[in-house]
Amino acid sequence: MNPTRRTVLLTGAGAAAALVPPLPAFAAPKAAAATPPYASYWYPDSLPSGSPGTGITWRSLKAWRAADDTDLPFNTASVPLAPRFTPTPANATARSGQARIQSLVSFGPTSGNPSQGSATADYYALTHWAYVDELVFWGGSSGEGLILAPNAPIVDTAHRHGVPVLGNIFLPPTAYGGQLQWTRDLVQKDSAGHCPLAAQLVAVAAAYGFDGWFVNAETGGGNAALGADMLGFVKELKSLAAARGQRVTWYDAMTVNGTVSWQGALDSQNQAFFQAADDMFVDFRWSAGTLASSGRKAEQLGRSRYELWAGVDVESNGSNTSVSWEAIVPTTKAHVTSIGFYRPEWTRNHLPASRTPADFHAADDRFWTGRSLDPSQPDASDPWRAPAVSVADRSTVSTVPFASVFNTGHGLRWYEDGAVTSDAPWNHLGLQDRLPSRRWVVRTAGERPVVSFDFADAWRGGSSVLVNGELDEPTTVELYATRLPIAVDTVVELTHRTEAGGVNVELAVATADPSAPAATPPYSYLPVNSVNRRHGATVKSVNGWETVTVPLTGLSGTLHAIGVRLTATDGPVKWRLGGLAVRDTVDTPAAPSGLRITAASGGDLRLAWNPAPGAVRHYTLHRLMPDGTRRFVGATGQRAYFLGGLQPEQGEQAARFELRAVGELYTASAPVTVTHPW
Repeated sequence: MNPTRRTVLLTGAGAAAALVPPLPAFAAPKAAAATPPYASYWYPDSLPSGSPGTGITWRSLKAWRAADDTDLPFNTASVPLAPRFTPTPANATARSGQARIQSLVSFGPTSGNPSQGSATADYYALTHWAYVDELVFWGGSSGEGLILAPNAPIVDTAHRHGVPVLGNIFLPPTAYGGQLQWTRDLVQKDSAGHCPLAAQLVAVAAAYGFDGWFVNAETGGGNAALGADMLGFVKELKSLAAARGQRVTWYDAMTVNGTVSWQGALDSQNQAFFQAADDMFVDFRWSAGTLASSGRKAEQLGRSRYELWAGVDVESNGSNTSVSWEAIVPTTKAHVTSIGFYRPEWTRNHLPASRTPADFHAADDRFWTGRSLDPSQPDASDPWRAPAVSVADRSTVSTVPFASVFNTGHGLRWYEDGAVTSDAPWNHLGLQDRLPSRRWVVRTAGERPVVSFDFADAWRGGSSVLVNGELDEPTTVELYATRLPIAVDTVVELTHRTEAGGVNVELAVATADPSAPAATPPYSYLPVNSVNRRHGATVKSVNGWETVTVPLTGLSGTLHAIGVRLTATDGPVKWRLGGLAVRDTVDTPAAPSGLRITAASGGDLRLAWNPAPGAVRHYTLHRLMPDGTRRFVGATGQRAYFLGGLQPEQGEQAARFELRAVGELYTASAPVTVTHPW
């Protein structure tokens, strides 16, 4: 497997403005030169001969120390791994407790992969986390580095959706520049007989906040002694990883005799490595027979057959790939193994250079949901058996408060309260909300409207949910499967706007699961347009958006499902959902402190701050302009941020910045400020 290389993305942000009063600022001390932070990558120990290419830094993992890692504050994840639950499946074919999905994704190049997003909306902004059980941050090359630590935005959003993320160890085939010395470096032992690189890998994952390692040893030329050393290394790595809550996946390449010979099966040549690891990616050479025998062997070893990921290479053809699905996830009997997708970012990469975020999400929905684009109504004639057809979705929406502005983690602009505060395109996956897992379940006796994430307008962030169609019959759009406790003061807030036609909006809520897979949840419908003020409902209008607060009067227990029912009063209808929140009270986060510039080079700045106490969703950074307006320049879950390419405004002696902590309900703290003299 050879990771695709991409161009280096640029960092920076530009903006439009919203009027705000000027705020005081304090000056920053003089700082060192600022450089952009990137995702980290290493060689095990020894470095290649010669010199690295432009923009590449050769590093030894053995020499890594957290205290010396200047990019660590930018690369450390801020979101813990969320617990998941499995609601009643949306269709009769999706199963829980059987096949799972591992996804090997190259989000960017090995070198020059920005730590905290970049100034383009063209990004693989995966949103179908509900079907993924393990994500591998794929990459590595002989000329850049072999060991990749996932960057923080990807880990944060994966964790928000309950998905563990693994770093990648790629020992390339000799045809791709692999050197057997790098394999020997990885498995080397110290005088006490331990593997120092195993301890380093666990230390890196702990410091960066991700969940373990994918070990892919494909460099040929080894012997039985090297095979034994590799097995010892994997055992020690697994032991140390387990003690820190981390995991190890083995790739079916190197065999126990040290040679590289892809088996396409679990057999005597790789059984010891599977036993030493948490699970194994079975190479693409599998057949129906070898998968069946592999599942049986796993169970004979006292392991689950679903700890085997049957490799499905979708790098070239994506949802057009021909796959023997009955060999993995048969329709009439138990699933045979789990699924390992190699390079599903095809959904972005195969599109023309003029692609838009909407183009990408349409292709990604086709891949994960299937041709019907409704997981409750799979298309049985679809040759691509999308994950939604076979695998039950999961959710992490189980605690109050819960809020979403349907931010996908990239956008053409940045919005705050329905106003554009930056007109620059952007991506930062760590800002992605917990998104609806079943996209899109639409229940109607009439014509089905088009439901999609849309980037032409938003309440906050970069996207909203757009429902567009005739709505010739009442139409329920399902949003979230939840396990939210209902208290006396629990309310649901909807922020929405109608852009064409007329529509009556109702909140659809259910306090129990559907009676069976594919059944409709037992919804109650609460008015949103004609709210009952006597029951405490309120309406607030800002910038053309209406926020309605609906009390859950008469309901108790646990909220199991949330949706909206739309009934047209004048069609066709174009209706937009910008925000949803479930809460008992409204809490405003405390402010961060100690905002400071830690490095500066002209218009390039590194900033750092002390975290706000309590729960924080992320931090937002704005620039205060000389005319009193405020311009959004970035947001992150981390406690450091890089700003690139800043220019002084006319007559400006110093750039002024303010930082706010943003809570789960998108309430913002008071600002802290800093200045950068020109």
